[in-house]
Amino acid sequence: MSGNVLEFTDASFPTEVLQSSQPVLVDFWAPWCGPCKMLAPTIMEVANDYVGRVKVGKIDTDQNPGVATQLGISGIPTCILFKDGQVVDRTVGLVPKTKLAAMLDKTL
Repeated sequence: MSGNVLEFTDASFPTEVLQSSQPVLVDFWAPWCGPCKMLAPTIMEVANDYVGRVKVGKIDTDQNPGVATQLGISGIPTCILFKDGQVVDRTVGLVPKTKLAAMLDKTL
């Protein structure tokens, strides 16, 4: 990934997301998913806007089905916001940047 967007895997998820001292926004996506590709620039903008305050990353559900299965993700893109290892908010589908920003602002 580029810029401030991290790449999470099933293996790194517990450490990078669940044990993070900062809130973490995770974009669950797959390479074949059209709306996921459309959401990618928005995720990058959010990552840049919240650098130092929120970790923002993506996890490819094709390569890393474990976490997606554990969290009951049935549709992508799904964005889940974690704080202190807990799910505090989630969106499903293509959402505007304002919705993601509002979700983050509420948590910070």
